[in-house]
Amino acid sequence: MARVTRLSRRFFATDSPSLARRLLGCRLVRVLEDGTRLAGMIVETEAYLGLEDRAAHSFGGRRTPRNESMYARAGTAYVYFTYGMHHCVNVVCGRIDEPVAVLIRALQPTEGVERMFAHRRGAKRETDLCSGPGKLCQALAIDRSQDGQDLLAGGRLAVEASGRKPIDPSCIINTPRIGIGSAGEWVDAPLRWAIAGNAHVSRGAGRSLESAKSSGGAQRQRPQGPRVRS
Repeated sequence: MARVTRLSRRFFATDSPSLARRLLGCRLVRVLEDGTRLAGMIVETEAYLGLEDRAAHSFGGRRTPRNESMYARAGTAYVYFTYGMHHCVNVVCGRIDEPVAVLIRALQPTEGVERMFAHRRGAKRETDLCSGPGKLCQALAIDRSQDGQDLLAGGRLAVEASGRKPIDPSCIINTPRIGIGSAGEWVDAPLRWAIAGNAHVSRGAGRSLESAKSSGGAQRQRPQGPRVRS
């Protein structure tokens, strides 16, 4: 088992673009009822900026039982069910009642891989296990019962430091988010981060990653969109 390195509340209490970058290289951990640890290194994230962000569930101050966890303290899990078939897990950040969060889009599996294959019977390769937000929740058995959990409490769901050196900024690619076609001017906002060249990033991200690499890096040639504070 990997060495467990806890993160502080302060690590999460920041704006969502900053946390989206910080989370790359960290571990998402799910502990099953029988004690089995399932874990993966976070390799792709998206930031959601709350009230002003048309792609955020909290846009315009929307507050419902479904998204209530977005208004919780930094380091809380926000898990939602979408398209009637997939769960997605987010990490809440910012201040209490500031509904901003980071979607974890992809993991590189590191612990409990055999169990992940059992959860995702259609997966043929390890790169199929967690290469998307719905896939990783299925692989790690994450559902709405984990919504609102404190990710720092050492419970069934946690985010841990990897114990490795931080990801070199030159190895991080920044592009628009995926699957938010109805978000108006926010469609092109550069609010997605991924580890360049990692085989476990979501499949839908492949073209944008290759495009960013061939153009010298999306961090230097950012798409047009609303002005993003980070």
